[in-house]
Amino acid sequence: MKNTLFGLACILLLIPVGCGVYSFTGGSTGDAKTIQIDYFPNTAILVEPTLSQSFTVALQDLFLRQTNLKLTDAGGDLHFEGEITQYRITPIAATAEQTAAQNRLTVSVRVRYYNRLNEEDNFEQTFSFYSDYDGSLQLTGSVLEAAYDDIFERITQDVFNAAVAKW
Repeated sequence: MKNTLFGLACILLLIPVGCGVYSFTGGSTGDAKTIQIDYFPNTAILVEPTLSQSFTVALQDLFLRQTNLKLTDAGGDLHFEGEITQYRITPIAATAEQTAAQNRLTVSVRVRYYNRLNEEDNFEQTFSFYSDYDGSLQLTGSVLEAAYDDIFERITQDVFNAAVAKW
């Protein structure tokens, strides 16, 4: 009985020490209370009209879901800005008829991150990911949305990890 009580007491003492300012997502926002995520314009050669808005909203949604930060238009403790630098469609597999059997959409985003509370965390980095789709399909509608979902999930998580998870 004494061993059980001693073990339980040790566990209860360690719980507050391990919880600190970290979230269940593995990120630490420190003393930051606000986040500013500016619009990411598309400066790529090939411009998809909805890409900038969709990416900006995806990045904002991720931080609002995984942290307790409040979104602000100016003066955020954590600040993201940048631009979409690449939007490219390339064939990655061919058929016997010399047509594309599979295509790849690649998106690259240059991100500048400023932590006003800890300037040592600031960075500028390019994040890139891709989504493959059947060559017989047009990159519109649900095919485009599925590609955006894949690409944005990976890029936004990579940005999150670089900024607050330090991975």
